[in-house]
Amino acid sequence: MIQIVLNGEAKTLPAAMTCAGLIAHLSLTGKRVAIERNGDIVPKSRHDQEWLADGDRLELVVAVGGG
Repeated sequence: MIQIVLNGEAKTLPAAMTCAGLIAHLSLTGKRVAIERNGDIVPKSRHDQEWLADGDRLELVVAVGGG
């Protein structure tokens, strides 16, 4: 298990995972998601390569369409 801070809230993840794994874990697959990890934006093209580490601080934003 690893501990992260997600949008200001402490969260325990069941195992080490990538940003893409976190998106799936949160049931956000297929949504337009932006992730900032420890102050740096993680490009969508790297979501499946960026592994989360214990103590990471993440901000996750889901884009909402509309007019």
